[in-house]
Amino acid sequence: MRARDLGVRIGRMEPGDLNAITDVAGVRVGHTTLIEGDGPLRPGTGPIRTGVTVVVPHDGDVWTEPIFAGAHRLNGNGELTGLEWIREAGMLGGAIGITNTHSVGVVRDALIEAAARAHAMSDGVWALPTVGETYDGALNDINGFHVRPDHVHSALAAASGGPVPEGNVGGGTGMICHEFKGGIGTASRRATRWTVGVLVQANYGARELLRIDGVPVGRAIPLSDVPSPWDQVEALSARATPEGGSIIGIVATDAPLLPHQCARLAQRVGMGVARMGSYASHGSGDLFLAFATGNRGLSRNGGEDDPRRTVELQMVVDQHINPLLEAVAEATEEAIVNALLAAETMTGRDGITAHALEPDRLLAIMREHARLA
Repeated sequence: MRARDLGVRIGRMEPGDLNAITDVAGVRVGHTTLIEGDGPLRPGTGPIRTGVTVVVPHDGDVWTEPIFAGAHRLNGNGELTGLEWIREAGMLGGAIGITNTHSVGVVRDALIEAAARAHAMSDGVWALPTVGETYDGALNDINGFHVRPDHVHSALAAASGGPVPEGNVGGGTGMICHEFKGGIGTASRRATRWTVGVLVQANYGARELLRIDGVPVGRAIPLSDVPSPWDQVEALSARATPEGGSIIGIVATDAPLLPHQCARLAQRVGMGVARMGSYASHGSGDLFLAFATGNRGLSRNGGEDDPRRTVELQMVVDQHINPLLEAVAEATEEAIVNALLAAETMTGRDGITAHALEPDRLLAIMREHARLA
């Protein structure tokens, strides 16, 4: 189930054919989903409710052909590796991984291994991967370190340019959003002659603050009706609270943008998150990355005698960038709604249950506010 299946239309722009980040030509997404065991938490054994998602940014050799990129931090209580080099050089090199907080290292290392494997373990391959995280410890045995290198390689092998599975999949398997079951969501927009796609791993927010297309949905479904998984967690830490969760947002576009323009797009992910009811709390890790495939062939290494030391670039002039900025905000909002609607009720460690946002309930609320297409 997705937002538009219910007649919920976010914003005024039209989506791409798939309404997914894979509407940007060459972008592929793959998941490995890990669900195993039930009952009490036994660290190192389970229950397991986690996984890994990879975004492959273009159809070339992503390990040796960088593309322009930019990043934005809305609140920094989280991790998205490799951002210092992206801010310094303005380029993204390699696939992007998303997983749980305590598996960032293994996913990063596995992506480096994938780069080396792709080039016969050549010592000429250099990789500084981008890997993001959100916390799934309310449902998952997060300190069991169940994400392994093979899971990353499987996600890469499964990466496809078709429809993107959403909800309880990949890195989003154990995530919670506005005290409903959350996870992976995606959406896209046609912005004049270009396409913008967004993928999120949504794991943030208090129920009361949830708004969908401006409608106060969270207030209409109080915790007395649909309980919060956080109320079931014993000995809550400062990290494990409804308003201390996080979101990772990945933006792709085929527009010819320069790095500073990619950073401007990444910043607009925060607009979509805010529309949904987040204020980026102190405990939240809200980290966003945008990349643009409209300029290719940025890396030339023909040696000292190669006269080609420059490349020709195109750039969307600032007077025409507004549709791209609007597209990011709209697609982000719809991607989060899609994550909520695709997610299914999940019971994890210690019997803790994150309930799904029921489509029929949402439909009735949106109809009451006259917000259906």
